[in-house]
Amino acid sequence: MTKKDQPKSSINLLKGWPNPCLLPVAQINAASASALSDPNVSTPGLLYGPDPGYWPLREGIATWLSRFYEKHLKASIYAERICITGGASQNLASILQVFSDPVYTRYIWMVSPTYFRVCPIFEDNAFAGRLRSVPEDDEGIDVDFLRKRLQDEDQNAPGDEASGNGSPTHRPHNAGHEVRSNGNTKDTLKGLQPWRKAYRHVIYAVPTFSNPSSRTMTLRRRHELVQIARRYDALVITDDVYDQLQWPSKQNAKQSTYDDPSPSLQQALLPRLVDIDRWFQGGAERHGADGFGNVVSNASFSKIAAPGVRCGWAEGSESFIWGLSKCGSSASGGAPSHMTSTFMTQLLSSGELEKHIYNTLQPAYARRYNSMNSAIERHLLPLDVTLPQSDRAVVGGYFLWLELPKPLVAEAVARRAKDEENLIIGQGPLFAVYGDERKDLERQVRVCFSWETEENLSEGIQRLATVIRKMLKDPLSPSDTAASRPSLPVGGY
Repeated sequence: MTKKDQPKSSINLLKGWPNPCLLPVAQINAASASALSDPNVSTPGLLYGPDPGYWPLREGIATWLSRFYEKHLKASIYAERICITGGASQNLASILQVFSDPVYTRYIWMVSPTYFRVCPIFEDNAFAGRLRSVPEDDEGIDVDFLRKRLQDEDQNAPGDEASGNGSPTHRPHNAGHEVRSNGNTKDTLKGLQPWRKAYRHVIYAVPTFSNPSSRTMTLRRRHELVQIARRYDALVITDDVYDQLQWPSKQNAKQSTYDDPSPSLQQALLPRLVDIDRWFQGGAERHGADGFGNVVSNASFSKIAAPGVRCGWAEGSESFIWGLSKCGSSASGGAPSHMTSTFMTQLLSSGELEKHIYNTLQPAYARRYNSMNSAIERHLLPLDVTLPQSDRAVVGGYFLWLELPKPLVAEAVARRAKDEENLIIGQGPLFAVYGDERKDLERQVRVCFSWETEENLSEGIQRLATVIRKMLKDPLSPSDTAASRPSLPVGGY
């Protein structure tokens, strides 16, 4: 068999994992050895921990985040605003268990395209059939669309005496099961406790370097979203997992290191929504508010250390964080990832985590991004493929989001890429909100630059260009339409 006849090696641009060469094995080994060799750390670490999590890690995270978001804060973040979790996915389930009610909470509003693996978490919490999509534009979430839909739902709800006046009826924390929401005519299902609240709506978003669209929500949209959440008694859950993974979009721009910092890369470019909710118009403690706030930041060490540590944190108002820590699964055995928390404390306090982010991850992902983006500019843009927010000075995350030229459809392109080029990509419909009937994702594709080698990233884009070029030259057959076959099986994130 000649080299030309040999099958092409597989390239997976769907898999949203870090490449193994980027895992901080030595640093985690040193951190775990330090924690386990000190009985003052290892003994409490191997026993049951407090519900909100290991206090030194809560303090360490608060101090670190205060540095990273410093220019957007009026005062430092403190440990009582932090709760240790088992990662962003585990914590999303915990948030819903404490702060939603299958009867009282009306809908889950999700930015579309969405991270597809969160849909089952919402469905597991009894919201199947009540997931609603909200489109994005180049500023992020379409707040006008969301506002109109929320207003329409309030106006059309049976028994809604407010007729859409925008004044939410909050659920009293000391009431019985006869409490009813403005617009809901059934009793609540969950028992009530002083530390628990049910929100009327839940909004889910990834505001910075979003998965999958790579978009970053503008400051204006962040402020507007907080105001909408307050008006309609909504909880905004933000996955803030990519914020630290940022770098200049231009290849020749100076890249900072831990020892030679660039404030633009070692500090956040924008405030999180939880920061805006903390300060805007008096925050959670403003007159007439209940103290819980309307935003929780859901974060994780998975993207900045390693997914396998299964450790993360939530940040919100003190009342919210205390309530979250009382989730039954945490109250039963203490905060999740308790032993791992002692390792992550060592990693933070030693400065090794920040060194890993700034000296390893940011430069490595910048190179990977540039490799893929350069290939896109050379091979895909001439075929009329486009990218969102292409004029940003700072980019980041794991993904790039492509729009295919008409009349191509993503599922057909993905299928032929797999069959003809041994290339796996994420077709747009994979990232649709469950039950969404809109067709605006049919020409979208997600490609990931975190998993494959730099050489394979460029090669993968060239293979994709080969498929697109062929399909543009040849008329599409009926078998290449979006509805002709089921979606490809997936094995990525």
